[in-house]
Amino acid sequence: MGKPTSVKDVDQVEIVNRIAAFLKKSGKVTVPQWADVVKLGSNKELAPMDPDWYYYRTASLARRLYIRFPAGVGKLREIYGHNKRRGVRPNHFSKAAGSPIRKALQTLETLKWVEKHPDGGRRLTLQGRKDLDRIASQIRNNKTE
Repeated sequence: MGKPTSVKDVDQVEIVNRIAAFLKKSGKVTVPQWADVVKLGSNKELAPMDPDWYYYRTASLARRLYIRFPAGVGKLREIYGHNKRRGVRPNHFSKAAGSPIRKALQTLETLKWVEKHPDGGRRLTLQGRKDLDRIASQIRNNKTE
């Protein structure tokens, strides 16, 4: 038996896609009503084009908390922020919107994947780590076949 597979051992794009597909298929994730009109930051001009963006953001947050925890909404806003285009003036960094991140974290809390850390921020639960490792091992087993 080889060593156990973790989320860090597989391609990050593939793991996020698989987690998002798992969340969508499970039916336990309810997408907020405002998901089709919300901007993900003041640096964005439009709402996301992908109708499944909420699943991908939630999956990305789960992966992010697996790799580095604890992390609060403020730190995650910095991580998901980008440069704001300001016309002829120089670009400046702008944080991402906090509400979609907060709602996605609350969704992960209802799935029992994330819990509040005693020192502040949020961290993955043992159940969340186990589920993410299981998805990663499925990816690795499919690659070797």
